[in-house]
Amino acid sequence: MFPIRAASILLSVVFMVVLVQTPVIESYVASVKNHKSIQVFHYFDEENPLYERVKKEAAKYYIKPIDARVDRVWKAIPGLNGREVNIEETVRRTLRQKDQSKIVWVYREIPPKVSLSDLGPQPVYRGNERKKAVALMVNVAWGTEYIPDMLKILKEEKVKATFFLDGSWLEKNPDMARRIAVDGHEIGNHAYSHPLMSKISRNQMEREIGKTESLIERTLNTKSKWFAPPAGDFNRMVCEVAAKHQLQTVLWTVDTVDWRKSVSPGMMVTKVKRELGPGHLLLTHPTDRTVKALRQILREGKRKGLKWTTVGEVLSSNRAD
Repeated sequence: MFPIRAASILLSVVFMVVLVQTPVIESYVASVKNHKSIQVFHYFDEENPLYERVKKEAAKYYIKPIDARVDRVWKAIPGLNGREVNIEETVRRTLRQKDQSKIVWVYREIPPKVSLSDLGPQPVYRGNERKKAVALMVNVAWGTEYIPDMLKILKEEKVKATFFLDGSWLEKNPDMARRIAVDGHEIGNHAYSHPLMSKISRNQMEREIGKTESLIERTLNTKSKWFAPPAGDFNRMVCEVAAKHQLQTVLWTVDTVDWRKSVSPGMMVTKVKRELGPGHLLLTHPTDRTVKALRQILREGKRKGLKWTTVGEVLSSNRAD
């Protein structure tokens, strides 16, 4: 009885093996022989021709990182990450393509040795001059009625800006401030009562910056990283007090001067055409003239090949490309 059952089982196994090997196994073997993805098992092999080609050509795509520095005119200038080819990922993605003669280059960024934070409590007027990104700064102490239209245009143009909020304004307009934050815009500190910061005592500086920072955290559940002194007025002590609150003092590169009624929307756009460049910070306020000029300003920046983003992103060492 036992030999008969054993023979039956053996016969079944042989039958299954034969069944599996024809045509499924033959099809699989053929596909493995002909399919280029078989190279995936070897793309880290230094003798692989593609690996050798990528490794050889990678040097020409290398970009050295730039350290942050203190400029005589522009004060603190952020560094910029370098770039190198990620050889393994480049080979991997290239092997996934039908046409493997065209390399799919994949990069990784190399941080600079000196960052903006290493420079101490210095004012910042601009991002790195080699970074093709710009930021729209909106200092808010008045002009609440114009903010909804600005937000609408920014959303339609897919641009995130940085709104520096005056503390007394924030206290009176918490819902509008929340609307700004909900739209994904960056929030900055613009003191509490819009004073000339260099004209007040250190204790007053502490209150102006600290009170507004507490309001921002309590109202918007976020913490700002940037302090924009009202009217651009500051001294060394202002930078030190801001740094104590973990804020970097930020000025601007290009001023639209939109608070002057004599400045027309056309004049604002012309100034942007003439002066806006890589790494620049563009200062605006919520005014009727700004609303009329804003869309054209944003499109002019895009036409120049510049990416509109937040102050935080422009002043970071991240590459814009």
